[in-house]
Amino acid sequence: MCGIAGTYRWPDGKAVTDRLTDTLAHRGPDGSGRYGHPLGDGEVQLGHRRLAIVDLSETGAQPMVSDGLALTYNGELYNAPELRAELEATGVRFRGTSDTEVVLEAWRRWGTDCLPRLRGMFAFGIFDERTGDLVLVRDQLGIKPLFLLRRGEGLMFASELKALAAVTGKSLEVDQAALVASLLYYWVPDSRCAFREAEKLPPGSWLRCRPDGRVERGSFWNLKDVAAEGRDRALAGEQPDLAAIVEESTRRHLISDVPVATFLSGGLDSSYLTALAARHQPGISAYTIGFRAEDAKFEAMPDDLRYARQVAERYGVDLHEIEIAPNVLDLLPQMTYSLDEPIGDPAAINTYLICMAAREAGVKVMLSGMGADELFAGYRKHFANLLALRYQRVPRPLRRGVSGVVDRLPVASARRGYRSVRFAKRFLSFADLPEETAFRRSYTMYDQDELLALLNPDLAGTVDDVVTEHTDVYQDNDLDDFVNRMCLTDARMFLPGLNLAYTDRSSMAASTEVRVPYVDIEVVKAAFAVPGNRKIVGRQGKAVLKEAATSVLPREIVYRPKGLFSAPLRAWMSRDLAPLVREVVNDGELVRSGLLRRDALARMVAEDAAGQTDYSKHLWHVLTLEYWYRDATSGSAQSTRSTA
Repeated sequence: MCGIAGTYRWPDGKAVTDRLTDTLAHRGPDGSGRYGHPLGDGEVQLGHRRLAIVDLSETGAQPMVSDGLALTYNGELYNAPELRAELEATGVRFRGTSDTEVVLEAWRRWGTDCLPRLRGMFAFGIFDERTGDLVLVRDQLGIKPLFLLRRGEGLMFASELKALAAVTGKSLEVDQAALVASLLYYWVPDSRCAFREAEKLPPGSWLRCRPDGRVERGSFWNLKDVAAEGRDRALAGEQPDLAAIVEESTRRHLISDVPVATFLSGGLDSSYLTALAARHQPGISAYTIGFRAEDAKFEAMPDDLRYARQVAERYGVDLHEIEIAPNVLDLLPQMTYSLDEPIGDPAAINTYLICMAAREAGVKVMLSGMGADELFAGYRKHFANLLALRYQRVPRPLRRGVSGVVDRLPVASARRGYRSVRFAKRFLSFADLPEETAFRRSYTMYDQDELLALLNPDLAGTVDDVVTEHTDVYQDNDLDDFVNRMCLTDARMFLPGLNLAYTDRSSMAASTEVRVPYVDIEVVKAAFAVPGNRKIVGRQGKAVLKEAATSVLPREIVYRPKGLFSAPLRAWMSRDLAPLVREVVNDGELVRSGLLRRDALARMVAEDAAGQTDYSKHLWHVLTLEYWYRDATSGSAQSTRSTA
């Protein structure tokens, strides 16, 4: 795992690339390098920061240059041994053992045709000295980030948006459409970028810059097609051996020349991966996290630690328990900076703190259970949307009565929160809506009217655009399976836009690589070959994954109530962060700029404090957005409205 950067026909490209690379130093503390080559009246420059994982010698250093090709690469290639053997059979001689060299030689032999054959997580830039072409590539599922910015015929790229912002002297304009999307989702969709000029290279795609100024784009993998192929396999009666596929993916994700550890929350996904990893690496380390007892009680958080200890003892895992009472006033601006864009999921703090503890213990690589919920319908929203279809058959007068009763119930008292009431209120907020609207509302922060009430009225058209984008993505499929339609939308929006984004940035802020065995192209293919009625059975989400896991894990772990990889937000908001919330509502930049309405924010704060409605997550995101906006609009940076 590394940080990559570069410029193509950009003024003063050498100095700019050095600044880009320096900003990414946390992604690669083990080494750095730069490559330059003349290009007509300009130049190409590639930069690299190295986190040495595979081939720790100098033969793995980057940018890697060989026979007219130069590569700066970030990621891991899990089928590198097979590709290496295939290339060696054609006469290729390798200098070292890195997967970087495999990517370079695969490109030399097959060009863009090699991309569908790469199994892993990656983003890279590769330059051909003979043609003068620079090609940028991002992996199939968007695990690794790649930001780029074009001005005229010039281009710069980097692993993190903050690098592009830094070298442009904060002259980039904030895209308010992205901020509106962030308020709706509490993250910025992968199709948008918080700065207008910048963009994210889409997952499964490439971009080619040519010396004559032409820019070409192409796609080498499409989730919509994968889902359709999976549906056809299911209709043909094919049943993927999910247990074998997940174990094989886990084994491949353990390839490393440095120690590998796991996240172990005690939930199904991390427990399953940890048990499988322990089969192949006995005595593997695992890390788990807990919060102050009073915070966990107030939030009614489940006792995950008990289950994590049970898994560790059963499989001989060296468990490291981290109990935290974070100074959230210090962590909030730090995490906002690390996350690049306004992302309001406090789970990023958990990831960062676990990775920091692992790094201090000498661990560079962690396995995470990220992705299983999206692919196998494990979130409460998936079951809730199915339940809503049945709820809609209840006579309307009875539904109105239920809604009235639940609406009057408090979500918290002075001493504790009532999670079941929060869930009930959330369910009733979307249970009567049409399918796509209900699914969007089941996991977004506001409905359309609530968002309009919070924002500057001039942004009403932008709200329509953002909501329409969700509709378009949700409806862009060939599936007749409701559950898999939800899973496909999650895999295209929720997974790359939120979970993979915060996992990459918060872990790399701690100079640690996180690998995600469930977000593997073979696991994804298998997931969409499973019909929805095998993913949700009765009240059980992820039923097919649980069935596979029972061959390894005890049923007590497999079928335990689902926990949340989150943080005690209500406790933080009511104590640690209460003064900051008041400051942001009364005199924050978001309010002073006119982006957010003070009266709407004040109403949320009052209703949350009264315990009638849980706005802790909304207010946490407003704080993250405030810190991000302050930094983005300081200096010469300006905010601008966008109709995109």
